[in-house]
Amino acid sequence: MQQLAVHDLPALIARTDDAPLVLDVREPWEVAFAPLVLSSADVRHIPMGELPARLAELDADRPVVCVCHHGVRSAHVAAFLHRAGFGTVYNLAGGIDAWSREVDPGVPRY
Repeated sequence: MQQLAVHDLPALIARTDDAPLVLDVREPWEVAFAPLVLSSADVRHIPMGELPARLAELDADRPVVCVCHHGVRSAHVAAFLHRAGFGTVYNLAGGIDAWSREVDPGVPRY
């Protein structure tokens, strides 16, 4: 698992050869309040607690960027995916809160 700075996410998404899945592991109310909107990105919402049962929905050969509120839950999910055999897994350092503070102030903070 690698840490990914919020400023590096757009460039990673722009890679046409190996664009990542952005996996938002927050609860539905969090996503509704502060959605992560990334044009041209594949963003999927699977709450952390549902992930073990829904693991088959993800491609282990595709890079995955895990996102949560502050980066703690997503770090646990990234470690879980790594142990499950996913090749390239990133944790978005600071989560949606850092994204709102440093990249897109239009995303509400909570």
